[in-house]
Amino acid sequence: MSPSQIFFILLFLLFHFHHSSSFSLSVENLEQDIIVSPKRIFTAGFYPVGENAYSFAIWFTQKHKHLNNATIVWMANRDQPVNGKKSTLSLLKTGNLILTDAAQSIVWSTNTASSKPLQLSLRDTGNLILQERNNSNSIILWQSFDFPTDTLLPQQTLTRFTKLISSRSQTNYSSGFYKLFFDNDNILRLLYEGPKVSSVYWPDPWTTSNGAAGSGSRSTYNSSRIASLDSFGSFTSSDSFVFTTSDYGTLLQRRLTLDHDGNVRVYSRKGEEQSWFVSGQFRQQPCFIHGVCGPNSTCSNDPLTGRKCSCLPGYVWINDQDGSQGCKPNFELSCSNKSRDASQFLALDHVDFYGYDYGFYVNKTYKECEELCVDLCDCVGFQYTFTVDYGGVYWCYPKIQLLNGHRSQSFLGSFYLRLPKRSDFVDEIRIQENGVGMVCSTNRVEKLEREYLKKKENGSLKFMLWFAGGLGGVELLGFFLVWCFLFRSSKNSNEDNNGYVLAAATGFRRFNYSELKQATKGFSQEIGCGAGGKVYKGVLSDNRIAAIKRLHEAHHGESESEFLAEVNIIGRLNHMNLIGMWGYCAEGKHRLLVYEYMEKGTLADNLSSNELDWGKRYNIALGTAKGLAYLHEECLEWVLHCDIKPQNILVDSDYQPKVADFGLSKLLNRDDLNNSNFSRIRGTRGYMAPEWVFNSQITSKVDVYSYGVVVLEMITGKSPTTGIQIKDGEELCHERLVTWVREKRRKGIEVGCWVEQIVDPALGSNYDVKKMETLANVALDCVVEEKDIRPTMSQVVERLLSHDEHNS
Repeated sequence: MSPSQIFFILLFLLFHFHHSSSFSLSVENLEQDIIVSPKRIFTAGFYPVGENAYSFAIWFTQKHKHLNNATIVWMANRDQPVNGKKSTLSLLKTGNLILTDAAQSIVWSTNTASSKPLQLSLRDTGNLILQERNNSNSIILWQSFDFPTDTLLPQQTLTRFTKLISSRSQTNYSSGFYKLFFDNDNILRLLYEGPKVSSVYWPDPWTTSNGAAGSGSRSTYNSSRIASLDSFGSFTSSDSFVFTTSDYGTLLQRRLTLDHDGNVRVYSRKGEEQSWFVSGQFRQQPCFIHGVCGPNSTCSNDPLTGRKCSCLPGYVWINDQDGSQGCKPNFELSCSNKSRDASQFLALDHVDFYGYDYGFYVNKTYKECEELCVDLCDCVGFQYTFTVDYGGVYWCYPKIQLLNGHRSQSFLGSFYLRLPKRSDFVDEIRIQENGVGMVCSTNRVEKLEREYLKKKENGSLKFMLWFAGGLGGVELLGFFLVWCFLFRSSKNSNEDNNGYVLAAATGFRRFNYSELKQATKGFSQEIGCGAGGKVYKGVLSDNRIAAIKRLHEAHHGESESEFLAEVNIIGRLNHMNLIGMWGYCAEGKHRLLVYEYMEKGTLADNLSSNELDWGKRYNIALGTAKGLAYLHEECLEWVLHCDIKPQNILVDSDYQPKVADFGLSKLLNRDDLNNSNFSRIRGTRGYMAPEWVFNSQITSKVDVYSYGVVVLEMITGKSPTTGIQIKDGEELCHERLVTWVREKRRKGIEVGCWVEQIVDPALGSNYDVKKMETLANVALDCVVEEKDIRPTMSQVVERLLSHDEHNS
């Protein structure tokens, strides 16, 4: 047995000794490793929340064992799912309940401690309780009722210390944008806390009472701040808010949930055999919930078709798949051209925007309100409303932002939208099909009734005409269906067989080849080239600048579904140090990937232009390490990049690095970690690990090696592909960069200083010697020939960060 094997065995035993558990559930045994309440009302265990992603949760027990659309009432790690292999929930003998990922990192714990025997049990109330096993006096150390997610159950209380947070969507269980909580005035409120703005929307913010603004009939004097739901359908709060369901008085299974759309609903059912139905909701007007439609858009609600978000005239969607992101102006109206002659105002009846008023002005005429908006640079429109209250006057509200818009016939005022005075806007407004601001033309053609059409009709003739017309309609419909079938069968039959279902789940856009060809002006501006294909600069239809990678043409028989599956996984990777992918194209033999465009180009471009000082180089090394650590250890699929080099590290305008060109990297299947065989050698000469040459097993350590070479190149300014010219006696010879730096360190340690001998002359003396030495040592550790000795990327990050913290 080798010394390294003995070391790892001792390390494992040491870890096991300190973390020995008296109870454990494994994610790999979903159906058996569960906790069930005594009457089998609730079940606790690992629940799938995505592809190879699991959370420890509590749900209403289902009749069938297969977990599919279970009613989740609580989650431990909703924002940090664990992997489907080697993840466990363990009750340690120290008294702490921990959830560990495959890498044995703790992602959640109860932070409890006890030396006494413990018991973890699930009650029929849905409460998971950790308590000391003592027959005389059981002490509860932790319970899930004290840490709700988005659901409140009967016998569970909402307090000043707890809150409900919605999920992100129906299928995304992570924390969303809505919160139900008690504020400092002891009032129970609903808050929208979006990425950019936040606002309270329930109780109605514009109502007032004796106690606090927006509380209506609420009381602010009870500081206990407690609310609860009972099994009969009554929800009561200490601020005097009482809510009863439509089926109040019947003993049913119930739950109160803050849904992803920002509304609080009470759901009821008789038992697991029945379906849930909504027995009450806090907000009857869904469009009054803030954030459901984004900026510069309005919300309208039809009882039959539901809620709809629509852009304002002159505005276009930021993301046509996500209305919450709102719209942006399809015009320019800067302060320099916002003159009286350059603006026009479009009246939008029954449209209202809450908040973000420049001010409010009483008893203004329409003309005065319009002039007030014109004189304000930031005014995007104004509300002009007549109110019977306060003596019956007109109110003027100039707006600087258009948020929380809604369209309702019950609102009697009008909003006047500011637009540039252009003739094409008139046509655009008239033909707009989004249901907002549509103007009906007054030049419509009316059908006139003829006198002979009003004469008495022959009943038999009418019947024959109807019969003949109906028979002809059926024949025409049959012909149309046959034509559609033949047309679809002849039109690229691969669309139904090559994984197009996967495209719908990717979450980003699928582009047409002709669209990307036009965006790149026929692929005329090449900005990069790699083994997988060439990269071109392009301008998309929404004016975003993109980097479009045109992969080598697909070979005959190549599976498009495999390509889409890989794109689907890569598209879900999200890290500040990984390049963002906006979409793709898979059309015939064409394969293209659409990425965000980085203004400063590649690390290679900046190294050769001497734009990087010492601070920027160190931050690039740290950021690149963080991105690779995410790929290797943190994301839901383990991804190897296989071609780390300066050309594949991009920098933004602030010189923050983003690892790129991992779109077709080798994906490691966690079910087959020991069989990571590659069909061909990947990488670039000079940066490739020895494993590629000696046909050894390929692991994440190949990226670690390449990273070390890149860091040495950043430190020295010397390329590993050309070698270093040194004088050996009277002869000149070339030496590898890694060998050269390693030799400099060996000789320099004897005299106490070696970093100065390898630093890029372009840096001069403007660098931290100790920090530089740490970075160089880390790089040399990454490029050792024996892969098992190399550190992981997370260890590299830890070493670089610990040096920063030590110096600070």
